[in-house]
Amino acid sequence: MNEALPDVPEVRVVGLPQLTSGFDLVERLDLPMHLKVHGPLDPLGGEQLAQLSENINLKGRGGAGFPFHKKLRSVAESAIKRGVRPVVVVNGSEDEPACRKDTVLINRAPHLILDGALLCAEALGARTLVIGVTRESTQRSMEAALAERGLSNSRRSALRAWVQRNPVRMVTGAAASLIRSVDGGPAIPPGRKISASQSGVGGAPTLLSNAETFAQLAIAARIGPERYGNTGLYDEPGTVMLTVSGAVARPMVLEVPTGVPLRYVLQLAGAPPMPQGVLTGGYHGKWIDAATVNEAIVSRNSLDAVGGSLGAGAILPISQETCPLGESLRVAQWLAEESAGQCGPCYLGLPAAARGMEDILNGGGPAALEALKQVAKNVKRRGACSHPDGSAMFLESTIKAFTDDLAAHVLGNGCGRPVEGVLPLFEGGRAPTGIPGGAEPEETGSSRQKIYVDWTLCRGHGLCADILPEVFELGADGFPTVAQAQVPRYAEAKALRAVRRCPALALRLEEDTRGQAPSRNLPVLSQGRGRRALGR
Repeated sequence: MNEALPDVPEVRVVGLPQLTSGFDLVERLDLPMHLKVHGPLDPLGGEQLAQLSENINLKGRGGAGFPFHKKLRSVAESAIKRGVRPVVVVNGSEDEPACRKDTVLINRAPHLILDGALLCAEALGARTLVIGVTRESTQRSMEAALAERGLSNSRRSALRAWVQRNPVRMVTGAAASLIRSVDGGPAIPPGRKISASQSGVGGAPTLLSNAETFAQLAIAARIGPERYGNTGLYDEPGTVMLTVSGAVARPMVLEVPTGVPLRYVLQLAGAPPMPQGVLTGGYHGKWIDAATVNEAIVSRNSLDAVGGSLGAGAILPISQETCPLGESLRVAQWLAEESAGQCGPCYLGLPAAARGMEDILNGGGPAALEALKQVAKNVKRRGACSHPDGSAMFLESTIKAFTDDLAAHVLGNGCGRPVEGVLPLFEGGRAPTGIPGGAEPEETGSSRQKIYVDWTLCRGHGLCADILPEVFELGADGFPTVAQAQVPRYAEAKALRAVRRCPALALRLEEDTRGQAPSRNLPVLSQGRGRRALGR
């Protein structure tokens, strides 16, 4: 079995180091060592910084790949138009079991990330800087880096800066989740899609980007666009941080120039000479087969062209000796557990998709395959965040990449190979909590609340099934299929919302206290009130 990756695995570099400069000298570059290795950094104006980002074609390194110069200009324009100071947020929430490149940078080169973030804060006139992390090691390293620079969250500071620690959950890394947690709410998507550039932390325009993105900006600001462009490809210059794990002899984080052949990266980590497949982009990414690996180079455009994905830089080969569908099932089950529990297509659809994959492995035949395809199709573009979309993409890619194994399981008695567990997951696994990290243990499991339907009032509007899909499902006649049901504890707030919004007032909540001491009234979960005041 593949063990969980450590926070800071082995780090190697192909060619000349940029982000990893100084890693051969010390384990962590404190401020004096950082300045010795990288030198001082002069401030840049807002348009200068945007032009630099555009010249080097800097795109977000967290997975989405959005052009940084567009985000920077959008925040600046919104702040000027509204007459408010913007906020800068560094997203170091690396919560996927197969990703460690941001964690490595925060642990070993935190000042490089701060350089880029502070450049942006000064150029934009921001007085608030937040660094979002999820691990104890990254929290310690970044808090130490802020202290080394004399930065704090004091109201008297010209720039208020602090580290926002959130739970390790897949959805925590979403930009909207991080912003919501900074505002005092749970670290889950809010259910409405609003551009952070227009309204982010405290409602202010917010420049939020991935930790590596800010580090790349700091490198480019020091050496200039021409020298930066001498490394890597013409249309995607610079280096890329990759996390290589799976069926490899040496899991590692690599800094490589764009344009390096993917097969060379795999060789460095000790992958099989002919892998059965390689998962590119992590668990929201896509599989490519062995033949395609020989064509691919490390770049966003190249991987997209061959059906892969650079994503957040996770590369995971598997060997010929393991069942690829079985390996993918383990990931599908983990993805289902990582649901925020607030969108029916995600909370109900992803477990259904994992069960569909399991049915295929257990001999469910063509019907099981069609059911899986339908579920994957249904969950896309219907969630509050990108988690269901990324998970569906992973499942569809699995079906497409391993057609021979799929045929063996669907039409025969299986492929006959074991599941070795080579794709890293967090140790011990976790059960879904509904509110990832926003709830203590007593907030999980069953509550004492029951929700009832008054059939004399119900008119079949169906709003209850939209708000509370964990409890209500509509029958063929358009009416709920249950008259009463226990409410899961994590969904208590949604149950209260369903009662209040029922147009016919046909729902009611009652507390079942039989055999139990009276408990508190139905809680209403925090929606982000009591926000931190922004330094203005």
